[in-house]
Amino acid sequence: MTIESPPSAAVATTTATTTGDVIPVTIPSTTTAVKSHKKLTLIPLIFLIYFEVAGGPYGEEPAVKAAGPLLAILGFLIFPFIWSIPEALVTAELSTTFPGNGGYIIWADRAFGPFCGSLMGTWKFLTGVINLAAFPILCIDYLEKLFPIFTSGLPRTLAILFSNLLLSFLNFTGLNIVGYAAITLGVISLLPFVIMSLIAIPQIRPHRWLSMGQVGVKKDWNLYFNTLFWNLNFWDSVSTMAGEVEKPNKTFPTALFSAVILTCLAYILPLVAVTGAVTVDQNQWESGFMAVAAEMISGKWLKIWIDVGSVLSAIGLFEALLSSCAYQILGMADLGFLPKFFEVRSRWFNTPWVGILVSTLITIGFSYMDFTYIISSANFIYSLGMLLEFASFVWLRLKFPALKRPYRVPLGVPALVIMCLVPTVFLVLIMAIATKMVYLTSGVITLGAILWYFLMKLCKSKKWLTFKNGDQIEVDEDE
Repeated sequence: MTIESPPSAAVATTTATTTGDVIPVTIPSTTTAVKSHKKLTLIPLIFLIYFEVAGGPYGEEPAVKAAGPLLAILGFLIFPFIWSIPEALVTAELSTTFPGNGGYIIWADRAFGPFCGSLMGTWKFLTGVINLAAFPILCIDYLEKLFPIFTSGLPRTLAILFSNLLLSFLNFTGLNIVGYAAITLGVISLLPFVIMSLIAIPQIRPHRWLSMGQVGVKKDWNLYFNTLFWNLNFWDSVSTMAGEVEKPNKTFPTALFSAVILTCLAYILPLVAVTGAVTVDQNQWESGFMAVAAEMISGKWLKIWIDVGSVLSAIGLFEALLSSCAYQILGMADLGFLPKFFEVRSRWFNTPWVGILVSTLITIGFSYMDFTYIISSANFIYSLGMLLEFASFVWLRLKFPALKRPYRVPLGVPALVIMCLVPTVFLVLIMAIATKMVYLTSGVITLGAILWYFLMKLCKSKKWLTFKNGDQIEVDEDE
């Protein structure tokens, strides 16, 4: 039996199973590159993943406000085991099995066909660009404290526009430059938290860690779970750049697991230090409180450093996420889900400039909108995409049991189902507590994603636009 691979410009090879079936395997595309380019190595990839997910302990404070110190600490200790590690394991196995640009789009396509691949791509891309829009705004919010002119009006509008364009240009200069910039930004933004944690040691009183919150402060479970979710997800985003990684079979698993450790330590150590050393009103634990705590523990100089670090962290988050969005567009064009034009690379830097441009323009549009419902909807859509991703992972194990997997999660199918079921329950919980407006917005976006798939299919059948098309390849069982 021959299994036909979907439209793809990636070089296709096949693996024969013990039953004689031929399994399509995608390897990184060589046709979209204008020239040979240096690929990502281990250390830059670790920090790119780190910035895809976290970027530092900025934003973990609302967990304390929502549920008190003890539950916040337990959340950041336990949640990685029920969410981060399963998602990282799935990403490690599937990225090394199908190491082409496109990531989760390839996985859904191989598992359930092009409709699911296209739906996954639209869901994940919109989630990415919506989140991307928040980071230039965050930079301007911090700058306005030093320069009040950026508070409102035309100066703020122009500042958001130029910050988007400037950060996008850095991305245009190359993934390796972005990777090494991520290392620099990561070290500078993390160092003040290391210093603060060390200085806080003599001031720590362990009994403060056991507090379940102040009397009379009602627990906000919606805020608590969403804080954990937003601070520890997006491990699969880097999969859209798998084709740009040097020796992905070895580099990807090592980078993912190293990034998991780095991210968890970056969250838990400052949280333990501050909750043990500082006693304040629980309601003061808003986003940004870590900088206030640093001043209480050590002095204003450390607060300023953490404030600067938060801007650098936002820049790192923007660069990592923009890279993911841009290479996702390239991957979708390479797979035939988008017109061929979207895979064009820069002659100077070999970066997907069309993908960067499209992502930037959409991001600028979202930058001037009210994020209250949009961000919540992005959370909901991301959850839909993750449900499809977990289903694809399990189904690919059942569909292609003999497929060569350079990294393989060392569990059988029943255990894998359980591993994916635990985070799935959490996803369902996140979706269940959504508002009616979020359901409506997410429904409209999903309907648009479905119509987009059929529009692209129509353009392909009528030959209105040029798409890449893969050929069916047959390989004898003995090869």
